[in-house]
Amino acid sequence: MSRISRLFTRKCPGFIGFTVAGDPDAGTALRVVRTMIDAGLDLLEIAVPYADPVADGPVIERAHTRALEAGTTPDDVFTLVRQVREYAPDLPVVLFTYYNIIHRRGPERFFVDAAAAGADGVLIVDLPIEESGEVAEVARRHGIDRIMLIAPTTSPERRRAILREASGFVYLISLEGVTGERDRLAPDIAGLVGAVREDTYLPLAVGFGISRPEHVRAVAAAGADGVIVGSALVRIVEEHLGDEAGLHEALRTVIGAMRCVLAPGREPDIPGRESVEG
Repeated sequence: MSRISRLFTRKCPGFIGFTVAGDPDAGTALRVVRTMIDAGLDLLEIAVPYADPVADGPVIERAHTRALEAGTTPDDVFTLVRQVREYAPDLPVVLFTYYNIIHRRGPERFFVDAAAAGADGVLIVDLPIEESGEVAEVARRHGIDRIMLIAPTTSPERRRAILREASGFVYLISLEGVTGERDRLAPDIAGLVGAVREDTYLPLAVGFGISRPEHVRAVAAAGADGVIVGSALVRIVEEHLGDEAGLHEALRTVIGAMRCVLAPGREPDIPGRESVEG
């Protein structure tokens, strides 16, 4: 059973956190990831920095810029994945990327390197299902799950085509537009979860706009198997540039407040840490 599959055998929804590799620099990014893991992440999404992240709102876009200005390359991203794998061997890790990064490296080399580093899945934000045949075949060959996006505006026919290619889990976009924190979530998340659930047995995780404990509670109540938080965590990095102690304390506080909604009273699991420390 894969690390992603094992996560979704649990009774409570998983807490999925997002970060941009190399933001604001390699050393800080690694320490941020370790703090996020210790605070209780069930799955980690790592974005590969990209100059034109069209699916992302301003908070995450600025994180991409900081990472690129620090000189972060795809090789550095794979190094971060290896460091995560050493720190938490059983934690599922998904790479969040844009297709041009894969195209420039070559799909075969990209997925070889991703698998060797210890990545479990890859989410390619801007690759249409009609053009993903080569990537899908290479990903399958190297044991990497293709995490697919489904939006509220996705037609039932297109949704079923996407689901035929998906593996690991399905990323449901909770609203129209780009990533970013919102005051309110879309009113019919339960309807989206229910509609997609009719077409697949894969776990369903909801993201975009989730930034508060009440949002996490609403997504869990809608029947999602996972809750994805991105901009709210990336913003903490941005707000604490030059104040690393405050950065880590804020991450622990925010992740703890949202995570306890999913599993009240449960101490954070740190997947695989016993084998590292013991």
